[in-house]
Amino acid sequence: MATKIKETVHLTDLKSMVLSSGFKGELDDSPATIESYSHDASLFEVKPKLVVFPKDAQDVEMLVRIVSENKHKIPGLSLTARSAGTDMAGGAINDSIIVDFRKHFTEIEQITRTSGQAQPGVLYRDFEPRTLQHGSLMPSYPASRDLASIGGMVANNSGGEKSLEYGKTKDFVNELKVVFADGVERVVKPLNKDELDKVMAKQDFEGEVYRKIFELCESNYDIIKAAKPKVSKNSMGYTLWEVWDRESGVFDLTKLIVGSEGTLGFVTDITFRLVPSRPHSGLLVLFMHDIDDLGELIPAVLSHHPATFESFDDQTLWLSIRFMPSFLKLLGWKRFIRLLFSLIPDGMQLLRGVPKLILMVEFNGQTEAEVRAKIKALHSDLKGMKARYEINGFEEDATEGKSEKFWVMRRQSFNLLRSKVKDKHTAPFIDDLVVNPEYLVDFLPKLRGLVKKYNLFATIAGHMGDGNFHIIPLMKLEDKQERDTLLPAMKEINELVLSYHGSLSGEHNDGLIRGPWLEEQFGKDVVELFREVKRICDPKGIFNPHKKAEANWEYSYSHIRDHF
Repeated sequence: MATKIKETVHLTDLKSMVLSSGFKGELDDSPATIESYSHDASLFEVKPKLVVFPKDAQDVEMLVRIVSENKHKIPGLSLTARSAGTDMAGGAINDSIIVDFRKHFTEIEQITRTSGQAQPGVLYRDFEPRTLQHGSLMPSYPASRDLASIGGMVANNSGGEKSLEYGKTKDFVNELKVVFADGVERVVKPLNKDELDKVMAKQDFEGEVYRKIFELCESNYDIIKAAKPKVSKNSMGYTLWEVWDRESGVFDLTKLIVGSEGTLGFVTDITFRLVPSRPHSGLLVLFMHDIDDLGELIPAVLSHHPATFESFDDQTLWLSIRFMPSFLKLLGWKRFIRLLFSLIPDGMQLLRGVPKLILMVEFNGQTEAEVRAKIKALHSDLKGMKARYEINGFEEDATEGKSEKFWVMRRQSFNLLRSKVKDKHTAPFIDDLVVNPEYLVDFLPKLRGLVKKYNLFATIAGHMGDGNFHIIPLMKLEDKQERDTLLPAMKEINELVLSYHGSLSGEHNDGLIRGPWLEEQFGKDVVELFREVKRICDPKGIFNPHKKAEANWEYSYSHIRDHF
């Protein structure tokens, strides 16, 4: 009790120091705010002691310096960045200070045909229309595109339906502004060896970080390169294998910051590379009643280089039908009525039996004729396969057209689970696994068998072209019997994924849920390198504790929510 009182006194002093330092933002420790910020979209609850809303980079620098200077007085003192709070792994919650970037860091600064600069609190749904005005797109948006911030996308190294063609967020970051652990904002961008040598020659914290990270990458070069997961998407650990490349002579610290969950510093500004937006798209939808055909079908589809290859299962389909009225608020009357009528042909499909999987193959192009030709070629190649399929209409806008019903089901399934199933709650603990598509014909039946073994009601949706699946079980975690199944179910499923050389996270990152599994995926030696990265960049441990290589299951398990 005395320790808690002492810590409260220290926190009061800290608030006074922040307010007297010229801090321009707001501080809030009201019960309602503390409760609101104790959750993200994960299954965890961690109550902060203070929520801070910085107005600009100078405020962030000030916060970092004050926390760093007072860490020895309050050992538990730390900072966790947060924007939209949609993280499903528990990466945006903390028991000390939450730094909210969503309130003030919302400026879209400069957009051209090839690049877009904005602050981390900007929502992707606001960023995209500005880029489309220039005929361009930042294509690595997640399925939660209507909710996610670009800062969260950088923190998690997000991907989504277009990652099959374009890659992930790390592939589109030209430059970052980052407040380092010494409380100084600096530009981080790719450097050639001469530029790197100049930075490493600096006798300050920046020079020390670059020297030590370069030395770590160079002296462990082969180990680091071999540690790269052999899948197309990964958000586990720190992306060390892409920081230093001897062959090109490029040293790119943005690759380390992107996906680091704010554990190495705070991103205050982002410049993305943009790609031309293709105005036309078309969708081929396949209803699969027997997944044994996947081994033949997946390579056939991928050989045509689609822009998108998505999937969702029968549970997602029934969930969407069951809660169809919920789409009214989402779509508005006009689009909702069109959605209802567009479902009628597929309702006739359902009379012939519910498919186990619905596959969506999208092609983009500059003209409708180009898109039609691509779909026609794939359609022709698929003739003779057992899977039933139909071709939906072509669309000029990704939110319009006959294919809208499928995108609504695919993108909104998680929100439906969170908000509409009242007796159970979403428990995203196996929500982002990746296995190369060549293994799916063997892997998916085993996966479904484990879901059945643990009696989990779960939707399975994902990016079929990458073998990246989002499995969202519904559980009553306040019930001890159900809560006790969480660890053994996760253990068996994670071991299954790793036995197929997969990754436990393709997009959603480690957070509190997967950080404890880093050693199982990468081994002790590589995880020790991750810990050294953390020590180099954050020597006092002030940024987002209990994540990445600092995670442990005891802490995580003790913070699983017991009420909703």
